[in-house]
Formats: sequence, structure tokens, C-alpha cells
Amino acid sequence: MNIGYACITKGLADAKYKTCRKINATEENLKLLIEHNLNVLEKMIEYNHQAGIKLFRISSDIIPFGSDFVVNDLDWPTLFEPLFTRIGEKIRRYGIRVSMHPGQYTVLNSPIKGVVDRAIDDLNYHTLFLDSLGVGSESKIILHVGGVYNDKEAAIDRFTQAYEQLDRKIKDRLIIENDDRSYTIQDVLTVSKRTGAPVVYDNLHNALNSEDETYPDSYWIKLAKKTWKNKDGRPKVHYSQQQLIGREGSHSQFIRIDEFMAFYRDVESCDVDIMLEVKDKNLSAVKCLLATTTDPKISDLENEWAKYKYTVLERSPAIYDSIRELLKNKSSYPVIPFYRLIEAALAQEINTNTAINSLEHVWGYVNQDVTVKEKEKYQEYKSNLMEDLKYLERVKRFLYKLAVKYEVDYLINSLYFEL
Repeated sequence: MNIGYACITKGLADAKYKTCRKINATEENLKLLIEHNLNVLEKMIEYNHQAGIKLFRISSDIIPFGSDFVVNDLDWPTLFEPLFTRIGEKIRRYGIRVSMHPGQYTVLNSPIKGVVDRAIDDLNYHTLFLDSLGVGSESKIILHVGGVYNDKEAAIDRFTQAYEQLDRKIKDRLIIENDDRSYTIQDVLTVSKRTGAPVVYDNLHNALNSEDETYPDSYWIKLAKKTWKNKDGRPKVHYSQQQLIGREGSHSQFIRIDEFMAFYRDVESCDVDIMLEVKDKNLSAVKCLLATTTDPKISDLENEWAKYKYTVLERSPAIYDSIRELLKNKSSYPVIPFYRLIEAALAQEINTNTAINSLEHVWGYVNQDVTVKEKEKYQEYKSNLMEDLKYLERVKRFLYKLAVKYEVDYLINSLYFEL
């Protein structure tokens, strides 16, 4: 069982994808963007390997206008073949399973032919990207069934007809998912019977859109597993939590560890890969991996604490002290209490006093190296912060630049600048 995350890696320096507007999508600009984005992907793969993360969803936006062959007519698989080969080799060597998930406008069952044609173009693009990496059919493309259009049976018929026309390369990768409004897990299992497409179960979508709420997640996962063949690899599920204060269906900022462990205990025997859909991405993936590891080491929690400590301090000095006390026993592995305290801190608002307290601790890592002008700038930012908390983001950006300039890796790797 692997646990992974989608698209963006938090806290990883110089690892942000870039894109452009159509008007700026010149051949030269597209080449620069694609090369940059592939290099970012390589950094993310390296990070995942170091973090022990074996499941990763690649952003659909990695090739700007990848499915618009008018705007982007580059033969990018050939142009960047050495880079694709290198990244793909690392993915395979590290045992990382990758996937992709086209967006809401990739709709196979639309009654409008042009929409379906564009959806097929998009699926061809995603398939070509994964093929260019040289990854096997266990690397999947996830798709929702689409709209209902006032007649679900007719919409399912159209999906089936469009699916039958797809190239075999697409079919070998395509899996279908229940959604939070239109197609329940029961509907998707029915579509699977008609098409042969494997089913990926989404727990939050099922909680919001189900014909029968009496069954646990494991019940539906076991049914979905039956739709997978050996060539498809280990069955996948999507796991997310409702943001406590947010619109219905919005993903939580972070995975709440107690809720996750209840889910994990229910589905552990199903032997599935779990893709987390959560706003803090890899941070929650690491949390869930450490909470379920069969090889617990206090050093892993200490490494996590090094990343979170100043984020916690700027919210709650009391929780900061509690975590330090919790980790003193080097023969223990208090992973659940540790993350409960982290979550409690993240739920608290930052105030001026706690912000400056944490800021001063961080400043202490660079204040012996900075120039007189940089010291003056810091004091100016600090004075402004005492008057208005809105200056916190600015002073953090300033301190991050100093950390990079003076190569203070401890700060660069900290989540203080990210959360």
C-alpha cells in the first residue's frame, strides 16, 4: 500500500511550474517553459524518492497547451527525449507510480461533438506524456464520467460509445472515478461493466453523493478492486477530507490524522494505493506515511519537527513547548500525539506577539552574516509588523531571500515560509 499526493510539492525550492497566455505561446517561449517544467518534475521525483513517497500525480499543465495542437504544435516528445528518458528512468528505478488527471472540461459524454473531440485530444496528450516517460500501464489517467444533461442513461450511453472509439493506448491507462454531484460509485461501477474501465473510488465524493450511505468505504473499494486487471497494477483510491469551514466538497488544508487513521484501519486489508487530495500536498503524504509505517524511528519525527517548529511557534508557544517535551523520550514514537499538536497549532490564528517571537528566532540564523543595510531593512520590517500584521508576509519573503543568499539550509527547508 502506497500513499501519495497530487501535482505540487510544498516546501521544495525552485519547484514551481510556469505557463503563459496564448498570445505569448511562441515556439521559443514554449520550449523554455517545457524545459523548465520537466526540470521541476525531475526535482519533485527526486524529492519523492528521498521522502519515501511512491505515488505521485503529475500536473496536466506541465506541457503548456499540450492538448491544443494549434497553439502548441511542437514535437515536444522528440525535442525533449533525453529529459523524458532520464526522468522516466528515475521513476522506474525509484519504484514511483505516477498518474495524471485531466480537468473538468475533458468530457467524453457531452452531446456536443466538438467538446468530445477536444476531450479525446486531451486524453491523447496525457497518454503521449506518460508514454514519453516510458512508464507502464499501471500509470493511470483518471477521468470523471461527465455530465448528466437531464438524461443519465443517455449520457452513459454516449460515454460508452466515445470510450469504444478511443485508441487502445488510452484505454490501457484510463480509469473512471465517482464524483460529488452526478455519478455515484454505483453509477461508475455500472459504466465499468459496460466499458471495462477500472474504477477509482473517492471517499469524499461518496460521502456527498451516494445512493446508500450505510456501507463503509472498504465495501465500495472491494467492489471497485474487482474492475482492475493485473496489467493495471494495484487498485487506487482517492482520499480527502472536507474543509471544516468551507464550501461543501472543498478539500481540507491538511489531513486530520485521527480521521485518516480510522479510514486506514477500515481499508488496510484491501491493499490499495491511496492518493491524498489535500491542499498541503506532500506534507500530509509524509504525515500519513509516518503514521502508518512499520519501521518507526524517532528521528523521522525530529526531522518533521525541524520543518514545522517555527510555524508552530508563531501560532502557539505553549504547543511549541509541548512538542519539544513530547520528543524528549528517544525510545518512543509518539506520531499521533505529535501530529495532533501540529494540527492544533495550525488551527490557531497568528498574532503580533507570537509572529515577532518566531521571527526573531528565524532572524537569529542569519543576523551574524547580513550586511548593515540588510539589518536596517529587517528592523524596518519588524517595526512595521508591530503596527500591522499584514507586513508578516513581506518580512518572511525578505528573510527567505537572506536564507538563500547565505545558504542557510535549515531555514530553506523549513515550512515557516510555506505555511
